[in-house]
Amino acid sequence: MNPAAGPELRDIHLPATPDWWPPAPGWWLLALALLVALAFGVRACWRFERRRRWRARVRAELERIADAHARSADAQQLSIALSNLLRRASRLLAPHAAALHGEAWLDFLDAKLPKSEADAAPFRRGAGRALLDAPYRRSDDPAAAVDAGALIALVRRWLAHVLRAEDAHA
Repeated sequence: MNPAAGPELRDIHLPATPDWWPPAPGWWLLALALLVALAFGVRACWRFERRRRWRARVRAELERIADAHARSADAQQLSIALSNLLRRASRLLAPHAAALHGEAWLDFLDAKLPKSEADAAPFRRGAGRALLDAPYRRSDDPAAAVDAGALIALVRRWLAHVLRAEDAHA
């Protein structure tokens, strides 16, 4: 008979395998950081798309105005429509632009042109001057004559430069 060498010992007891849920605090932080990054990404995409649609609407409105003028050749309506378009576009770029009028309005428009073109002041001294007085003159007044092609081209250049500059800031 063999006496027992000692107390009965049990085999090694391993701990239970860790569950996958709930995750460790580091995983929670990573998930939170990913959600925040996703929210910022979605917001940036939404703002970019909104700006892109706005720029497309502005360009389409200019083309609609040019087409309407080609059909009717009314200089007074052209200057009114272009002035309204420029005011709406500039108000979104610089909120104080809505309050400008007269020479200050033309100076603002000239200042937004590229430096090489702004020195010539095409709004103050050129075709853009029609935006000030043409809307208020009678259609049969010879002083109300507007160089429609030059005015539309000037507005087109202004919008192209401003919208391109707005793209760079976005």
